[in-house]
Amino acid sequence: MADIPDVQMVDEEDEYIHVRFRDPDRFDTIRTPDWAANVANSVSEGSEVRTGKKEDGDEWQVESVLIRKENADEDEAREQAKQIVEKIES
Repeated sequence: MADIPDVQMVDEEDEYIHVRFRDPDRFDTIRTPDWAANVANSVSEGSEVRTGKKEDGDEWQVESVLIRKENADEDEAREQAKQIVEKIES
């Protein structure tokens, strides 16, 4: 089983609660793939996942999860984001 990272930061944006798991500066490329949104939507409708990849690696990792404010408060967003990361990285 993969080692699920700890939440580093939770921040409210316009429509989303942004739950960061890894520093975006450690990645050379960051994307919001459709396949990850499909997984995220199974936990919280309308959520998005940002994944990152280092230049010298082949592995994509979750950088952060965005949970729609209408679906959760900050504590719920944190828990939903953890569930999403666990589904993707395990």
